[in-house]
Amino acid sequence: MSAIALTGLCKRYGSFTALNDLTLRVEQGEFLTILGPSGSGKSTALSLISGLTAPSAGRIELGSRDVTRLLPAERNIGLVFQSYALFPHLSVQENVAFPLRIRRVSDAEIGRRVAELLALLRLSGLEGRKPRQLSGGQQQRVALARALVFQPDILLLDEPMGALDRQLRAEVQVELRRLQRSLGTTTILVTHDQEEALSLSDRILVLADGRVQQLDTPRHIYTRPQSRFVADFLGTANFLEGVLHDDGTGRSLVLPNGDRLPVGATAEPPGASVTVVVRPERARLVAASDRAGEPAAGPNAHGLSGHVLDVIYLGQTVRYHVQTRLDQVFVVTATDRQGCFAAGDAVVLSWADEDVWVLPAANSSH
Repeated sequence: MSAIALTGLCKRYGSFTALNDLTLRVEQGEFLTILGPSGSGKSTALSLISGLTAPSAGRIELGSRDVTRLLPAERNIGLVFQSYALFPHLSVQENVAFPLRIRRVSDAEIGRRVAELLALLRLSGLEGRKPRQLSGGQQQRVALARALVFQPDILLLDEPMGALDRQLRAEVQVELRRLQRSLGTTTILVTHDQEEALSLSDRILVLADGRVQQLDTPRHIYTRPQSRFVADFLGTANFLEGVLHDDGTGRSLVLPNGDRLPVGATAEPPGASVTVVVRPERARLVAASDRAGEPAAGPNAHGLSGHVLDVIYLGQTVRYHVQTRLDQVFVVTATDRQGCFAAGDAVVLSWADEDVWVLPAANSSH
């Protein structure tokens, strides 16, 4: 197991730059997810680390080794693709043993390592089955076992759960995180699935147009995004634009219609034009009062009134689309027990000051 250090890593195809100046360090035993939309450069990064693609510039180090120009077989890397690429004519045991046989490991050691990994991945008893006799989740675990059996320095995962249905994907995510923690293997996952990234990772790297947008823990990258792109890409976000005001008692956001909404602490100065982010689960709905145009009373009633456009029942939660008096649609997610509103109901949006995140001014634009 090794740490991974990337320094100034670039990949260009003619005039097109697929990855631009990627510099980061993944610590030994860490689980890092590279997240981004199609064409962001995430798969390019994985191909460069694995050695399947040569970089145009930069350096790749595994532990103390410079592997920038080494072939994939010389890097001691385990790699799992979305397709799994299992040998259809070989059994589970033969598929997992294959990397050890080409390394000329003894039969006794092969038997020990294969049995150990199959037990760890809950595949014991399936040794004699062919891939076509396995479920999607079982095939995925066989692919993981084959990638780990030769004790790679790092494990690279390229959308490995993309072919699984939602319920099975959730189950395999739990298995993968348990396995990674148990073995302590340095792991890099590439995915476009935000929920997968949040649930599995120690840190998340967000890419767009080949450039790093943010590198942070799942909690911070979700609750404290550093740009509108990151806030919008990682989950659902509501945005409010205005000018910061400080009346001596606290900061507030002056909206285009003149309304003022309290905001939490921010480094941006009074008078700055900023964008604030409110996540749907942080917002709350309260019923509007009988007096027309007056917001309901309450410690967090910020006075942004509107009416319910749509109600979407999702089982454990209910999603409300609210048309505000700013002529924008605000998304609010609530549990089924937090209240029941119907389309057309007059409501007031409320939230705690600390649940409003002010984006850095330079990164507040669309």
